Amino acid sequence: MSGKNNNRYKTFRVEVKGLVQGVGFRPFIYRLASGLGLSGSVENRNDGVSVLVNCDERQVEQFVRCIRESAPPASNIESVAFEEVPLLEMQGFQIVKSRSVSDTVTDVSPDIAVCDDCLGDMKTQSNRIDYPFVNCTNCGPRFTIIKDLPYDREKTTMRDFRMCSSCRGEYDDITDRRFHAQPVACADCGPRYHLHLSDGSEISDQRRILETAIRLMENRGIVAIKGLGGYFLACDAFSREAVARLRKLKAREGKPLAVMFSGISTLSRYAHAGEQEKKSLLSLKRPIVLLGEKAPFPYQVNAGFDTIGAMLPYMPFHYLMFENSRLEAIVMTSGNISDEPIITTNSKAVETFGKICDAVLTYNREIYNRTDDSVVRVINGKERVFRRSRGYAPVPVNVSSNVEGLLATGGELSNCFCIGKGSQAILSQHIGDLKNIETWEYYTETIEKYKKLFRFKPSHVVTDMHPDYLSTRYSDNFDLPVFRVQHHHAHIASSMACHGLDETVTGVAMDGTGYGDDGNIWGSEFLVCDLEDYRRVSHFEYMPMPGGDRVAGEPWRMGVSLLYKTFGKDFTSIDIPFIRNLDKEKADILCRAMDEGITPLSAGAGRLFDGVSALTGLCVESSFHAEAPMRLESALKKGVSKSYKYITGESISFTPAIEGIVKDLTSGVPVSVISARFHNTVIDAVVNTVSLISRSRGIKKVVLSGGTFQNAYLTENIEKRLKGEGFRIFPHLDVPANDGGIALGQLIVGAEKRRRGKQ
Repeated sequence: MSGKNNNRYKTFRVEVKGLVQGVGFRPFIYRLASGLGLSGSVENRNDGVSVLVNCDERQVEQFVRCIRESAPPASNIESVAFEEVPLLEMQGFQIVKSRSVSDTVTDVSPDIAVCDDCLGDMKTQSNRIDYPFVNCTNCGPRFTIIKDLPYDREKTTMRDFRMCSSCRGEYDDITDRRFHAQPVACADCGPRYHLHLSDGSEISDQRRILETAIRLMENRGIVAIKGLGGYFLACDAFSREAVARLRKLKAREGKPLAVMFSGISTLSRYAHAGEQEKKSLLSLKRPIVLLGEKAPFPYQVNAGFDTIGAMLPYMPFHYLMFENSRLEAIVMTSGNISDEPIITTNSKAVETFGKICDAVLTYNREIYNRTDDSVVRVINGKERVFRRSRGYAPVPVNVSSNVEGLLATGGELSNCFCIGKGSQAILSQHIGDLKNIETWEYYTETIEKYKKLFRFKPSHVVTDMHPDYLSTRYSDNFDLPVFRVQHHHAHIASSMACHGLDETVTGVAMDGTGYGDDGNIWGSEFLVCDLEDYRRVSHFEYMPMPGGDRVAGEPWRMGVSLLYKTFGKDFTSIDIPFIRNLDKEKADILCRAMDEGITPLSAGAGRLFDGVSALTGLCVESSFHAEAPMRLESALKKGVSKSYKYITGESISFTPAIEGIVKDLTSGVPVSVISARFHNTVIDAVVNTVSLISRSRGIKKVVLSGGTFQNAYLTENIEKRLKGEGFRIFPHLDVPANDGGIALGQLIVGAEKRRRGKQ
């Protein structure tokens, strides 16, 4: 098409918003426009992709339709809009230099798995044979290497790698899929691995590195491997000795370990993977997917649970390891010690792991933004994100409110923070539990990085009501208005934001803890609420929590609390294993404390599950967060229909259920059946309470949130039964139901309070 001025042609500006940088979008636009015979230009800007074209209205509509229908697989278009602008003389079509035009920003692409085309190049291209950093516009590192927008090489950690003539030719060739692929590299010019052995020797030859790392793992060794967003500790998943040693190294005795399988066929021998699970496993995001165990797996890996945290290779090096070894599955667990953040720097990795692992595998490209592996589970046919990081963050949530300038600081556990840009809520990657200086530094540093990357200047801060959370205290760093949001209201608002709800709903929030309006610990809340406010209409009956926060690591304390509340001082005469193994002197101290009213009161569903898990002997001492409820779920027998009694009043009392559990234990009923009956009881209580609220208030929309809804059996059955009774259910999907999602809820509640002029 000629760019000359005539009466037929006009100039249109087409603005594309969403995840459109770092995914091959400009080359796609170039090829599309050229194929349609359009003159014009395309450029990356910090607020999206801007296209100028000369054509008539019919052609621009066709052009926009093709953009929507044929966009690159890694992109995510939120909007495409066009408008006529003054006529420009343009010949041919070209890509112009990126520029910044405002503080508005485009989406930043998460890191994604290597594509099949690049895996093929590792076998056919002379400069990329077995090259473990191969990538193109359709795959590879993104968020972990980006320092600023627009997304150009000089603003990433690839800046220090000067492209060779071959890579430069691909980068400049509009017909090549590496056209303007910012991390483009090959064996002649790109990043390289380096292997540090425990005896102090080092290997730089790339082939020897691969062979040595494989040999070590095939012979019960442990290798610390630098991944996309941080280091991981890897060993043969079928080596009991290696896995036991890794657990000791990590100080992680009871928590299940993630397993990377060589391929979907191998995985399918050990785990049940339906179509949606396979879709998640094979997606570009490549998360860890929680799957039901099919064949017995070494106990040390999944620590006796009936699930496996499974994933598939996503870096070129992963494929090289499996292709050149007899390994079928390797443990891939975060490269950290205890609860510290995953390590990202080579020097610290060598210092930390150099003497306790058999080798440390580094590479010379900087990780700028730390990310853990994401974790998902499929419940009722839908993927639910449990931990949102690599592959998912920092993709924003589009909301119906103006959240510009709001900084939500999140919670204490599984922390993520959230910033507001216009009508986009940008939730950070998983930070972790704010319980040590290392995680606190990671938290504060990441907030500063987000402020720079997304051109964010906070005008208001939104925090949890709990005065002792570090995330709450962080608001003291700002001389800005602060909104304080109740923990469980934030849970419900988070899911409401994801579903675009702005109305009164019934919210069911169940978790372990949250600061309540009455000064007690909440965690089993039935709320009638909207985005601004809430009313607590019911909850589980308060339970004494002897020892306060110590109950999380010592569930036996909640077992004592439940028995004492139900049977009084005579509970120690009950003939069940829990009582026979109980330290009666310690139990007596707890009872005196409860008598004196000096123990905190908790309505947390998590604490109820803790107590029942302890009573059944499944988890008396917990080695990691939420182990007791997880073991209770893992033990249950499917197909059990019976449940225990409970009492509905101002609150929901499970005292009759505890009586029933003790009776079953003394009668020799299997723990698997007891667990199922207890779960069924909680399901009955939730469904019936929601129905009562609906009858009195006419609300048919139900929002489910809180970490307890990561329990698949509980969630599956509550959703099915509520749907069967005509309710519309709004669960968490793309944002975690646990505390990793509350920052989004804080943000949206803060926006509504600000809109209404409330402080």
